[in-house]
Amino acid sequence: MRIFPHHRRGPVRGRRAVAALAAASSLVALTACGAADMTRQASPYAAARGAKTVTLSVQSWVGAQANTAVAAYLLEHELGYRVDTVQVDEVPAWDALSQGRVDAILEDWGHPEQEKRYVEGKKTITPGGDLGVTGHIGWFVPTYFAQEHPDVTDWKNLGKYADQLRTAESRGKGQLMDGSPSYVTNDKALVKNLGLDFEVVFAGSEAAQITQIRQFAKEHKPFLTYWYEPQWLFERVPMTEVKLPEHREGCDADPEKVDCAYPRTPLRKYLNTRFAENGGKAASFLRKFHWSVEDQNEVALMIAEDKLSPEQAARTWVERHEAVWKPWTR
Repeated sequence: MRIFPHHRRGPVRGRRAVAALAAASSLVALTACGAADMTRQASPYAAARGAKTVTLSVQSWVGAQANTAVAAYLLEHELGYRVDTVQVDEVPAWDALSQGRVDAILEDWGHPEQEKRYVEGKKTITPGGDLGVTGHIGWFVPTYFAQEHPDVTDWKNLGKYADQLRTAESRGKGQLMDGSPSYVTNDKALVKNLGLDFEVVFAGSEAAQITQIRQFAKEHKPFLTYWYEPQWLFERVPMTEVKLPEHREGCDADPEKVDCAYPRTPLRKYLNTRFAENGGKAASFLRKFHWSVEDQNEVALMIAEDKLSPEQAARTWVERHEAVWKPWTR
């Protein structure tokens, strides 16, 4: 979707757009080819003194939209806040959060430079705790292909299958499909440093990547794709991870020399410091917001697959899981 010095989700993670939440008290589905930088559209109510309004940053991938949908629904219907949402790219979202243009980011996949600048240095951003979901990015093949060719799950054997994974866009090489060009991943460096005869080809967005994956699966064709967990699509297209060289501390510090797998990282929340100190029940609620991969995927699946609006999906989840969310509102 994100987690690492050189990846921005969503998983990626980057990292991803099937629907996005829009501003105002109602949540409106948007479509996007990767999130645009919309920091200037931040709510005028963000961090406003005395205003019972919360402004949440929402990223373009559907898991992040699920978080925001449920948080917004409960803030509005249980705590009486007006909620505005703003779609912002991952790095600009930190700038917006620091400036008070948004009050909270609910799913961050790791931005060490921004943490150092705003959390440790300027202290304009305050950690809001773990989301409860662990993110992981990797390379995946469809499980039906892995069952037919078990050795494809070791990166050292990918070269044997380059011909089968070639597409019209991969310039005579095997194709490694990525999502939006706006996601900063390690994939081009990995292909080069591992000596693989593959070409990274961008689908254009999370939605386009999902469409392509489902088309490949419908035709029972092999494919190799950058993908991430948690993600609802695994429920519809089972995929098996290709084992890359084990992640080691510092192995991805230099973006040109990365030769290891992406790590697994707990996803975290961040609050504007002024909001964290003066945001009352809303800030307390967002700190307590903590759910499971299964919870997130349940909401994401309703948005992406069942075509419910984010608000409808949130309401359905809230009605089913009072025991999970009730402690957040106390």
